[in-house]
Amino acid sequence: MRRDGRLSGILHVLLHMAQRDAPVTSEVLAKAMQTNPVVIRRILAGLREHGLVRSGKGHGGGWSLARDLSAITLLDVYAALGRPPLFAIGNRAAAPACLVEQAVNGALDRVLDDAEALLLARLGEITLATLSADFHARLASRGGVHRSESPDVA
Repeated sequence: MRRDGRLSGILHVLLHMAQRDAPVTSEVLAKAMQTNPVVIRRILAGLREHGLVRSGKGHGGGWSLARDLSAITLLDVYAALGRPPLFAIGNRAAAPACLVEQAVNGALDRVLDDAEALLLARLGEITLATLSADFHARLASRGGVHRSESPDVA
């Protein structure tokens, strides 16, 4: 199963946005993420519906964070992305007739439910402020030089 990198990617975008004092255009963000601006707009529109970002049109327009970094958790972003599947493993059949497979499904369901609850709880504990602080610590350890993906994004 292919990995879903949207959460990682959009967290990357949000942290780039947080480094700016002004709104950032989809084109600039797309350049940093090496993707199409339409992809960025589509994802950010979903985050706008959840109150995480806002957009402005016209000269000086673009995308900006709608809340403080400390008020946005990784769980908030995950939920705004539509809660994509967390695990690539699962049951072979949802309602098997075989008693052996029913036992396997029961065990896997319990383990996966427990793992998902732990992961979601942890996502709820980490804020964008936490990620930003980590970025700034890494930046300081490099002497304050940030090698950005794009010269247009801080």
